[in-house]
Amino acid sequence: MDGWILITNSGLSKGVPRSRMAQFQEEMRQQLEASMDTELERLLSMSEGADVEVSRKNFEGFKKLFHRFLQEKGPSVNWAKINRPPEDSIQPYDKIKAKGLPDNVAAMLDKLAVVKLNGGLGTSMGCKGPKSLISVRNENTFLDLTVQQIEHLNKTYNTNVPLVLMNSFNTDEDTKKILQKYTHHRVKIHTFNQSRYPRINKESLLPVATDLGMMGENAEAWYPPGHGDTYASFYNSGLLERLILEGKEYIFVSNIDNLGATVDLHILHHLVNQPNGKRCEFVMEVTDKTRADVKGGTLIQYDGKLRLLEIAQVPKAHVDEFKSVSKFKIFNTNNLWISLAAIKRLQERSAMDMEIIVNPKTLDGGLNVVQLETAVGAAIKCFDNALGINVPRSRFLPVKTTSDLLLVMSNLYSLEAGSLTMSQKREFPTTPHIKLGSSFTKVQEYLTRFESIPDVLELDHLTVSGDVTFGKHVSLKGTVIIIANHGDRIDIPAGAMLENKIVSGNLRILDH
Repeated sequence: MDGWILITNSGLSKGVPRSRMAQFQEEMRQQLEASMDTELERLLSMSEGADVEVSRKNFEGFKKLFHRFLQEKGPSVNWAKINRPPEDSIQPYDKIKAKGLPDNVAAMLDKLAVVKLNGGLGTSMGCKGPKSLISVRNENTFLDLTVQQIEHLNKTYNTNVPLVLMNSFNTDEDTKKILQKYTHHRVKIHTFNQSRYPRINKESLLPVATDLGMMGENAEAWYPPGHGDTYASFYNSGLLERLILEGKEYIFVSNIDNLGATVDLHILHHLVNQPNGKRCEFVMEVTDKTRADVKGGTLIQYDGKLRLLEIAQVPKAHVDEFKSVSKFKIFNTNNLWISLAAIKRLQERSAMDMEIIVNPKTLDGGLNVVQLETAVGAAIKCFDNALGINVPRSRFLPVKTTSDLLLVMSNLYSLEAGSLTMSQKREFPTTPHIKLGSSFTKVQEYLTRFESIPDVLELDHLTVSGDVTFGKHVSLKGTVIIIANHGDRIDIPAGAMLENKIVSGNLRILDH
C-alpha cells in the first residue's frame, strides 16, 4: 500500500499517495522543460545569421543542465558513502620528481598544449575588461607572464607548445585585440569561446532575456557557465580535434590568475611515460590545506572512483566537518593535466558527468536569478586511472584580491622568464597572510596608497583597516596590525620599520 503525505492548501488538508505525488512532480518538471524549450526557440526565432547556430549549440548544453537541475534535489552526495582516497591515488610530488627527466625533453613537450581559463573580468578588483590584462608585476599582465613562460620553454627546448585561451563573451573581444602584440613571440596562440547560457528567473524558472542581444535590458541576461564548460566548448570549437591531429596528447589547464601554474616537466614526464594499459587520463594537482583554504574542493573516494567534493555539495550538517583541516587535508588547485583523446571519447559518448553548481545572483534591478554552472575538476570521476599529485604550495599563487596582488608585487618573489620564484632570503617557505581593508579593494586606489611596495621578507601577518598610506621603503616584519579608526588617517612614514607592532587610530605605536 502507498505511503501517504499531507499537503496543506488554504487551510484544507488531504492525504495524497506518494506515487501520485511523484507523478505530479514529474508532470511539473516536464511542463517546466517544455516551457523552457518554447522560450529558447522563441529567442532563436528572433535572430538570424551565425549567432543563431552558435546559440542553438549553446542551448543544447544548457537544456541538459536545466533537465538535471529539475531532477536533482538537495546535496548531490551521500555523506555516509564518502571515503578517504586510497594511498596510491594521491602521489607526493617528490616521488614524481625523483624519477628525473628524460634526455629528450622536447619530444615530451611536443605532446603538450597549455590551456588557460580566461573568462573572468577584473570587476572584483575595480578594473574594466579581462582580468588577464591587469598589471601584476613590473607592468606585466597575467597574459604577458603566461606568454613569457611558454616562449621560454619553446626557446629552451626548441619545441612548439601552443597556448590556448578559453575566453568568455565578456573577454573575447578585448583579448583578441591584445593578442596582436605577441605576433613575433615564439608562441602559437589559439582561442575558443566558452558557452553563453541564459540566466533564469528564480520564480518562473524561465530566461530573463528578451532576445539574443546583449545590450540594454539584456546586458545582464547571459552568463558564462563556469569552467566545467571547457570540455564541450573545446570539442565544439574543432580545436581539440586539430590539436590531436598535430600530435598533442595532453593539455595542462589552469586559471590564468594563478601565477604558480607553470608547466611542470616532472608531472608531464610521469604522464607520457606510462604503460599503455594503465595510462593516466587525468591528474589534479592538490596541495596541503591551511586555515585560509577551508572552502576549497577536496578529493574523496566515492562509489569506487576518485571524485572532487566541493563545499556546495556538502549537506549543511557536515559543512564544519568538510572545513576541518584534520579530516580533509588537501584541496584542489585547479591545475589539471588531461588526455585529449579521453576528452574526445567522453564528449562523443555524452559521458562527461559533472555536478551542477546552482549560483544565485541578484541583478542590478533587484531581480533574483539563478545560474547553472559546472566545475572543470568535477569531471575527474569520468576519466580512467585518475590521479591526484600533492604539489608544493608554490604552485598555487592565485591573485583574487589586492591583498594577493601585494604579495606578488613584493620582494618576496623574483621574476624570471615569466615565472615567480620565492626569494631565497625568506626563512620559511610559507607565504605571509595579508588582509587589506576595503580602502584597498580597487587596484587604482590600492596603488595610490603605496609609494613603493613594502619589504615583506620577514612578514608573517599583515592586517590593514581604514585610511592608511605607506611611504617609500617601509619594512614589515612578524605580525603587523594597522587600524585607522573612522575619520582618522594613518601615514606610515618613508623608511619606517614595523616589527610585531599594532598601529592604532591615534598613531601610537604599541608593542604587540
